[in-house]
Amino acid sequence: MSEKKDWLTGAGTNTKLCHIGHDPSSYHGFVNPPIVKASTVLFATAESMDPPQQKYTYGTRGTPTTDALCEAIDALEGSAGTIILPSGLAAITVPFLAFLSHGDHALVVDSVYDPARHFCDTMLKRLGVEVEYYDPTIGAGIEALIRPNTKLVHTESPGSNTLEMQDIRILTEIAHRHGALVSMDNTWATPLYFRPLDFGVDLSMQASTKYPAGHSDILMGTVSANAACWPTLKAAYGAMGLCGSAEDSYMVLRGLRTMAVRLAHHDRSAREIAQWLEARDDVASVLHPALPSFPGHALWKRDFKGASGLFSFVLAENDPTRFKLRAHAFLNALQIFGIGWSWGGYESLAVVANVGGRTIAKPPTTGPLIRLQIGLEDVVDLQADLERGFEAAAKV
Repeated sequence: MSEKKDWLTGAGTNTKLCHIGHDPSSYHGFVNPPIVKASTVLFATAESMDPPQQKYTYGTRGTPTTDALCEAIDALEGSAGTIILPSGLAAITVPFLAFLSHGDHALVVDSVYDPARHFCDTMLKRLGVEVEYYDPTIGAGIEALIRPNTKLVHTESPGSNTLEMQDIRILTEIAHRHGALVSMDNTWATPLYFRPLDFGVDLSMQASTKYPAGHSDILMGTVSANAACWPTLKAAYGAMGLCGSAEDSYMVLRGLRTMAVRLAHHDRSAREIAQWLEARDDVASVLHPALPSFPGHALWKRDFKGASGLFSFVLAENDPTRFKLRAHAFLNALQIFGIGWSWGGYESLAVVANVGGRTIAKPPTTGPLIRLQIGLEDVVDLQADLERGFEAAAKV
């Protein structure tokens, strides 16, 4: 296995994805790791149980299947260790619980994933953690918000639904100077297009539900930590009795094999559609970091290796009382785009973006905000479907 790791170190992305996370020689040459389902694990003797003298001790502490996925994610993230959780939201909330205590202060980006905001405003508040939301474009200005009891700065770049870019390296430098940790929700880019730990982030989170799984049938989240944070994260994970399903781990590991190919297709198609939308009179603006017109484009171009299939646009409408009416007409006319939450799967989706809870990063006022997930369908068919939406909205 060590020889394999050596040659994988210098391999290309697709080659790595085809081979990380499993050594066929460990399982009689089978290409994919077996699904090992377990609760009880037997010990040979009572002495070997006290203290445990074998790698696997109980189902919640990992199996060969879940370990294979963790090893693969570590290879992608450059992390010291990874935990597997039952959802992307859990990948955010568990580190918050692991590293924040009563009396602590946490800075959370205002463009954060909305269910994470709900957790902060309810559970963390009840536990005596003060959460302060900050402008995603604050950059070096975040230093003025840091207090002696600030323990965590949470980032998400691009931001949820409105895609604001953050200068992650500056944020980590300032946070670390004051003894605070930095976490990042990196679901949009995945570690293929942005590796948070390379930019100083301590805890990299992603919803494996999205691009790693890739087929809209798995719920999972991962958190990858640097060496300093790994022991605390691992201990909290074990203390809460959390564990990833062997079947879901197997499916996500299988999804990783094609993730680079799929993500490249999502990227190309989304950029083409974003440019097409930007040229339309019935579109007020397009929120996509890869567009030169986007305010955060320079940061994206400097730090990211690519873009995913998720972006938003503003349907032109001057009267706020008609925003919902126009948006619903647009969505209801679509035939290929599904109306549903989540993203990262093979199919295209469209929803009215939820940005209602923000206090700083306010949503656009020039029309309703529509979020698109561009799937693996042909661009010409997706454009024709969006035309149906625009025609329906124009009749309202």
